[in-house]
Amino acid sequence: MNWIQSLYETYENCQHMIGYSAESARPLLPVCHITTKTHVEVAIDGNGNFRRAQIVDKDDSTTIIPATESSASRAGSKPECHPLSDKLQYLAGDFSNYGGEVTSGFASDPSEPYMKFVELLTDWCNSPYGHPKTRAILSYIKKKTLMDDLAAHKVLLVDSNGKLLSKEAATRDKTVKDIFSVLNAQDNAVVRWVVEIPGDLESRAWRDTTLWKSWLNYYLESKDEKDVCLVTGQTQILTTNHPKYIRREGDNAKLISSNDTSGFTFRGRFITDAQACGVGVETSQKAHSALSWLISKQGYLEGDLAVVAWATSGAKVPQPTDDPITIYGEMLPEERSSADTAQFIALQLKKKIAGYRQDIKDTTDVVVMAVDSATPGRLSIVYYRALKGSEFLERIETWHETCAWRHAYRTKVVQDKETGKVKRVTVPFYGAPAPADIAEAAYASNRNGKFELDDKLKKATIKRLLPCIVDGQPIPRDLVESAARRASNRVGLDNWQWEKTLSIACALFRKYKHGKEKYEMSLDETRTSRDYLYGRLLAMADVMEERVLSNQEKNRPTNATRYMQLFSQRPFGTWKQIHELLTPYFMRLGDKAGYYKSLIGKVENLFASEDFISNKPLTGEYLLGYYCQRQKMWEKKDKPASEENDNANSNE
Repeated sequence: MNWIQSLYETYENCQHMIGYSAESARPLLPVCHITTKTHVEVAIDGNGNFRRAQIVDKDDSTTIIPATESSASRAGSKPECHPLSDKLQYLAGDFSNYGGEVTSGFASDPSEPYMKFVELLTDWCNSPYGHPKTRAILSYIKKKTLMDDLAAHKVLLVDSNGKLLSKEAATRDKTVKDIFSVLNAQDNAVVRWVVEIPGDLESRAWRDTTLWKSWLNYYLESKDEKDVCLVTGQTQILTTNHPKYIRREGDNAKLISSNDTSGFTFRGRFITDAQACGVGVETSQKAHSALSWLISKQGYLEGDLAVVAWATSGAKVPQPTDDPITIYGEMLPEERSSADTAQFIALQLKKKIAGYRQDIKDTTDVVVMAVDSATPGRLSIVYYRALKGSEFLERIETWHETCAWRHAYRTKVVQDKETGKVKRVTVPFYGAPAPADIAEAAYASNRNGKFELDDKLKKATIKRLLPCIVDGQPIPRDLVESAARRASNRVGLDNWQWEKTLSIACALFRKYKHGKEKYEMSLDETRTSRDYLYGRLLAMADVMEERVLSNQEKNRPTNATRYMQLFSQRPFGTWKQIHELLTPYFMRLGDKAGYYKSLIGKVENLFASEDFISNKPLTGEYLLGYYCQRQKMWEKKDKPASEENDNANSNE
């Protein structure tokens, strides 16, 4: 199944969801409609008499309006008008009286946009598909008093000469909502309509489903030329003007463009653009509307890259770009041990996947699609996979199991019960990190306490990870090594950045070795591999020194921290230096030093002699040993020394 066919099928299966929804910022649109940001709301009665007007709140400004193929993708100096809601230059017959500036192409005849709008709306009203609301709007528009009414009700701001004020010239009360609180130039205000007819339960024209159907029937009936749609195989009105605004409002990039009769879009292969891409109007608009809706509702959107997974049946599916908290919202139960918690989270993930399986049948088609800008006006499909529901869920589950680690970089805002103050707290979780976080861990730089990463590099990394998640391909080795190198450079990162990079590097190495080695997320005291043991030694030195420094209230990095990068390159020689620097701390600990000396001695005895004295660089495995040993030792930070010694003896 190709991408446009799968999106068309999704639209057909989700027709009951057409219209406004709290789940998505952008609605699933009726055919031949678009959404636009409106600024002014005008209320009239059924006879076209003005009643009132108001500024539209920004949170409620997204409005479904009818559109032609030309107006939906309009551009240039003489843009086509929409048939019902539009800018003031189209709706107001008295626009020029107030000094309004029309688009440059209409400068020679400023009344042209208004006349075109009236002509289009009149044809609609006079057709068999005319609607009482459109007739009332047309009656009001013909009076040419829209600007007068808006100025009289202080919706538009004018000067003493009756001309529209600029934002700079207007005297404003910042505590009162005015037209400049929603846009910068009054000429660009977009109007939507409220038509109050007795007995009509829905006065808002943009929410009236009968009005949607009225425009659709009129517009399709007005088209004569029909041919076979290559997607559905049915005879339809074909289009060469496909929708834009796919990723967001104002997005001008198109997925399909075949109307270039002077370039090389289709010349040399076909005679006409219709031969190059024969897609029906309804098919194209349904497919594009479904994609826009899915991206807004459940997709990942960062810059120009959009990634979304969906079931053609309309059932909800987990996204490959999500981490476990986003998928199932589980918080880490801190009272559990690390091993118990990992098992608990794995069980919760299995339960969540099982819940998806109830909604997504084994034979249901699931599609994963990623789009990115090829040029400013062209959108390319950079990744596309169609799988059966059971196969997709199995691969998502495998990714989160094999790339799992304990992470503590997600936060949430909570209110303190005692003080009532709002604060941000860390939300630990077990599972695979999100691809965007992996990109930051591997390549981002530290700028003033923030991760900064080039958009192109971030997008390229996410694209490389999609086949690893959805297709089960091996994770790129260079990505694993880059994350490990950055985790080793602890002094170059702020503490929270380093913690995030460390846990993600551990997750990536664990995934990279999946099928060759099995690594637990808790300390494995039986593992005797050289890199893992060296990681444990570094953690012991780090924790011991950090505890001594914290007791003395000294906020400086430990020697293990400062030498970590060098340690990863020449472990034996660097360990000798670190161990020598521990002598003053052993002395300060006194009797308590025996616990750490015993722990270090046990690990050193696990080395093969040739491994211990080797200065060969360490792989990312040492980070796993370091993380697990450090985590276990800090779990005992509040225990008295006597209990620590008991624990040390019990492990002998």
